[in-house]
Amino acid sequence: MNPVDEMDDLLNRAGARWRADQELPPEPDLEHVVHGKRKSWIPALAAASVAVIAAGLLAVLPNHNDASGTVPAPAAQPADNTSDALLVKRGDKVRVSGQVIAVPGKTPVFCAPLAVAAIGYPKGKEPAPSCPAEFSVALNGVDLDRIPDLTTIKGVRTGHATLTGIWGNRSIDVKEQTAATAPQPMPLPKLPCAAPAGGWQPKPSNVASPAVTAFLAAHADQAYGPITYYPNGTSRNAPVVMMVGVAHGDLAAFRTALEKVYSGNLCVTPVLMSRADEERVTNELSSKVDAKNLGIYMTAGAGMTGGPATVSLLAYTQQVKDALAPIGLNLLAFDPQVTPVR
Repeated sequence: MNPVDEMDDLLNRAGARWRADQELPPEPDLEHVVHGKRKSWIPALAAASVAVIAAGLLAVLPNHNDASGTVPAPAAQPADNTSDALLVKRGDKVRVSGQVIAVPGKTPVFCAPLAVAAIGYPKGKEPAPSCPAEFSVALNGVDLDRIPDLTTIKGVRTGHATLTGIWGNRSIDVKEQTAATAPQPMPLPKLPCAAPAGGWQPKPSNVASPAVTAFLAAHADQAYGPITYYPNGTSRNAPVVMMVGVAHGDLAAFRTALEKVYSGNLCVTPVLMSRADEERVTNELSSKVDAKNLGIYMTAGAGMTGGPATVSLLAYTQQVKDALAPIGLNLLAFDPQVTPVR
């Protein structure tokens, strides 16, 4: 065995020993993550398990904490018109960046980044690119020859570009085009509580105990979580901190009550939504995903920060705003593909 193989073998065995010593994190509820349909409550999501949630959402609460592991009460929630900066209407200058698909004899379209099955097709056997009408935007005047990565698959041309133009009826009159911009990865949120005096300690947690589970279930209208954080990394002796958010009521009183049944590192922090709030919001959002005229292709719950819930969609129009307003627009973070250029 050469030195490189020996090192790989040592690392693999060390990793296996470490994993064997860890408690298994709960399985993420992917049906809930993608469609907002919750089947069961996940008591404590490990940070790695919710990376898919964090990738598409959320403003992290400011870290104005004290050493006790709590933060001040949150400011008043924003008004429901805070997403108006993303609204697009006919005649607006807009921009998209992503996949362009040109079927022979048809107007080229921009396609939203829909989830696709990772199938390794043999070269030359790939299916022709396509896009459902409810997730596509007609591109009038796009110059396909200026798309740098343009390829042809079974007669259909496809590539990626950034396009700027005038918004119409689910269409863009293209005025400018450049190379596509790569999406920027969003890091996982940081623990929103400062470490107590002496730092977080590598001590056990009873978060899965019947007493803690019953307490959080009884306070579902008030609290969110728990969520597992690893503020110092995930090495074998690194501390694990449970974050529990408080959306309603007195934060200090809630913490005092929780500490009567909980032992371990604890972060109690203000959040936007309680567990019950998130249940309602995600259930209502799930009913909108199938509304083809709204162009919603993915929703996500409150994630690691306790809200808002993310709505990934083609364009944030007045029709979308009116349809989602009953849910509470201040509880939603919109991620549209078509964005206004001000």
